[in-house]
Amino acid sequence: MSRVGKNPIVIPDKVTVDVKGFHIKVTGPLGTLERDLNEGISVKIKDNQIHVMRKDDEKQTRSLHGLNRSLIANMIEGVSKGYLKKLMIVGTGYKAEVKGKWLVLSLG
Repeated sequence: MSRVGKNPIVIPDKVTVDVKGFHIKVTGPLGTLERDLNEGISVKIKDNQIHVMRKDDEKQTRSLHGLNRSLIANMIEGVSKGYLKKLMIVGTGYKAEVKGKWLVLSLG
């Protein structure tokens, strides 16, 4: 059984986290992300760490506990480091180009 939800999330320097009710806002050098949490989940910030808690031990709430903890950790990583995905196109006749913010693939 996973224990992901019990692990605290460390807030890095230059990242701020605001929690108001079931709404969380994460701001960092690369932007701002916001998300509404599920009703059975609560968040507390203590000693530069985020602790995600659940109201009961029902199966649905337990699964949402780990999910929301992972989503918050991903939000913090996204506003502090960002994400990068490398693609490799292998084959004859395939073409890829960037148009503005879009990646256009011609695949056959």
